[in-house]
Amino acid sequence: MKSATESGDGGAGQVLVEEKRFARILTLNRPRQLNALSFQMITELLKHFTANEEDPKVKLLILKGKGRAFCAGGDVAEVAHSINEGHWTNGANFFWNEFRLNYLIATYSKPQVSLLNGIVMGGGAGVSIHGRFRIATDKTVFAMPETALGLFPDIGSSYFLSRLPGFFGEYVGLTGARLNGAEMLACGLATHFVPSGRLTALEESLTKVGSSDPFAVCAVIDKYSEQFPLKETSAFNRLDVIDKCFSKNSVEEILSALEQEAVNNTEWILAAVQSLKKASPLSLKISLRSIREGRLQSIGQCLTKDYRICCHILRKEASKDFFEGCRALLVDKDKNPKWEPSRLELIDDAMVDRYFSKVDDQGWEDLKLPTRQGPGIKLGSKL
Repeated sequence: MKSATESGDGGAGQVLVEEKRFARILTLNRPRQLNALSFQMITELLKHFTANEEDPKVKLLILKGKGRAFCAGGDVAEVAHSINEGHWTNGANFFWNEFRLNYLIATYSKPQVSLLNGIVMGGGAGVSIHGRFRIATDKTVFAMPETALGLFPDIGSSYFLSRLPGFFGEYVGLTGARLNGAEMLACGLATHFVPSGRLTALEESLTKVGSSDPFAVCAVIDKYSEQFPLKETSAFNRLDVIDKCFSKNSVEEILSALEQEAVNNTEWILAAVQSLKKASPLSLKISLRSIREGRLQSIGQCLTKDYRICCHILRKEASKDFFEGCRALLVDKDKNPKWEPSRLELIDDAMVDRYFSKVDDQGWEDLKLPTRQGPGIKLGSKL
């Protein structure tokens, strides 16, 4: 066994690497930033995932975060700052590499075990949910909060959100609703639930698995995991209303349906209505269309679509909502973004269509992803 080594330029150590028996343990190490993914972290993860897939001595990867978060997302404040200081392609390069990493994970030939012990949001879902095994715990908090930032659920999330039960993915993606570990297990985002106190023992046992056979890895995780009947999760009691409301064809219709249900003064419905009214109207419309399209798209197609949308957003073509969201929530923190367009009814289909088209810029190209034959994500199943 080698001792933990630090990765990154200048000894920053944003990704810690431990070689232990048959496993490689990668630890996201920006605890003060809740392990938000920087450009450097993404580059390091790409390097390690690629090298370990080719190394026959490595049978599985374990990914975890240091501190109270697994990963709270991509460092979007860094992205916005890089564009304000330079050209929009600075941000595009960030997403280009992040989405290549997401694709590598989604098609990875060896088991990846993500220990989701803490906050898991946005980009944190991108480096974990696409992997084979996702371990939720009693400390897990999951959310896709992008619409509140003037962004949209990217990182290929339209692939896995659209494959959750019924229209639960639309609910999670549009409102940014938070899920606990049991709820992640119930809807299929997590493959297992392991109490946080057992993670050290689980990790030790996983390092002894001398095989990349997912059944062998699953058998080890099963020994430490617990099951929760659907009826014991609060999300279970919401499914009928969620399907009724979030199956509507437009954001306006979804919001109207929720408001009709809110007469019963149900707390979670009122919270959903409030979230939708606070979010960027344009982000909501982009997000709904993206998730709906994701039902019929491969993970590669979803990521290519996400890259197009991101590039349009970074170019501030029809709206500057992403930059306004970063200002209001992350920089000035007044929590009072001024969205433009300000209302759903001011956004027509042509405006939304533009975000899904190729970017009209000399030298721009679509995201290029290699042909890979990995197993792919299987939601709602341990395997």
